Amino acid sequence: MDYSIETEPLEKLQCDCMIVGVYQDQQLSASAALLNNNTQGLINKVLDRGDISGKNGETVLLNTIPDSVIERILLVGLGENKALTSKDYIKAVSSAANNLKKPQIKFVVCCLSEINVEGCDLQWKSRQIVEVFSDVTYQYTHTKSDKETESQLEKIGIAAHENEQVAAQAGLEQGRAIAEAINTTKQLADLPANICTPSYLAKQALELGEKFAKLSISILEESDMETLGMGALLSVSRGSRQPAKLIALDYQGGEQHSKPIVLIGKGLTFDAGGISLKPGLGMDEMKYDMCGAAAVLGTMQAAAIMNLSLNIIGLIPSSENMPDGDANRPGDILTSLSGKTIEVLNTDAEGRLLLCDTLTYSERYNPDVVIDLATLTGACLVALGRIPSGLLGNDDELCDDLLAASETANDSVWRLPLWEEYQELLKSNFADMANIGGKDAGTITAACFLSRFAENLRWAHLDIAGTAWRTGQTKGATGRPVALLSQYLINRAASLT
Repeated sequence: MDYSIETEPLEKLQCDCMIVGVYQDQQLSASAALLNNNTQGLINKVLDRGDISGKNGETVLLNTIPDSVIERILLVGLGENKALTSKDYIKAVSSAANNLKKPQIKFVVCCLSEINVEGCDLQWKSRQIVEVFSDVTYQYTHTKSDKETESQLEKIGIAAHENEQVAAQAGLEQGRAIAEAINTTKQLADLPANICTPSYLAKQALELGEKFAKLSISILEESDMETLGMGALLSVSRGSRQPAKLIALDYQGGEQHSKPIVLIGKGLTFDAGGISLKPGLGMDEMKYDMCGAAAVLGTMQAAAIMNLSLNIIGLIPSSENMPDGDANRPGDILTSLSGKTIEVLNTDAEGRLLLCDTLTYSERYNPDVVIDLATLTGACLVALGRIPSGLLGNDDELCDDLLAASETANDSVWRLPLWEEYQELLKSNFADMANIGGKDAGTITAACFLSRFAENLRWAHLDIAGTAWRTGQTKGATGRPVALLSQYLINRAASLT
């Protein structure tokens, strides 16, 4: 998809479709009023007929435009004639993008950049237009013989005045970087597990490193991890024929000795549950248990494209969790890299075993903060649904920064408590801790487990089990939380200037 800022007068812009907003009570946005005047009152006639009430997200496509170089006009409802909330703005843009997926339309000019949005500037609005159109038009074709996509869209123009071009272009560039990163994340996550193995993820990281001079890649093999003593991580791969990998991406965009931000993404390329086998129904979706890994790769790509003045480390512990004669057994005792011992009560609680050794490993980078992200617990989906990701951590400032970034990025999170009382649920008679805490508060006890390996770190944990992919008829990866993490990094870089 190509994106551009269009500063020509609307009446002179030749395009396949122009998107303008209309409010309730037949009130027109500035661009809609201009087009109405130049088309013999066409938009007012449509409103008078009652074809659109102006309710937020409503759309009407006008296919015949008299005396105009514009072939079509898409009217989008904005609700009441006042500043929109950020979510209502994104809803309106999404409705427009979804409406234009199927018609034979290649070049669209979006005038919704002129709409007032509470607390948001033109740069933010331009960025959202790019991100939304990219998200709506994404289609997985990698393993299909027919590569034809549903959408014919090739170019999106964002309308702006000449004196607004710098801000609009800045938003476009940010949006394009994040949109490309989200598409990378979706593509990796949507691949089947027989293609996207730990070795495949490592190869993708190496290819990404070849594209950016500031990004270097190193891969720890199982022999390296065994030498280090990563007993928890290596225990997960024992049941698989695919060797585990610990992938490290090192982006050096900041000052040489400044402490890095470390991102850790769970990379279970397939999770059958091990000996504690998952039910067969829906197990195909366990290819998505590496969405944290995919999001770290995507976020590192976005940071490199935006050339952020930060040092960032991405760590991806990757494995499969399969049943086998050498797989973890319930009751086994593992020794982690930290030296702490773990009793395995459920082999399907394996993601935390990958993450705990990686958290300990991250200490060698002397990080400023560490953020891990994982499709960790079904309990998070029960608690929060598919709207926010779960957020837990041991540092209020870091968690507050992530909450603020989530608001800007429209990539919601909700903070859950990490109280000491929950730690009691992880008690074991035979090891320092158990790998599960029972049926209650599963998301919190999983984070409690991880917190025991983050005692020396400023750390936050994102449970994305409910937000990383959609199920049902629209099954597929969402690319979350790339937008959130990218915004957090943008904010951090801005704070240094």
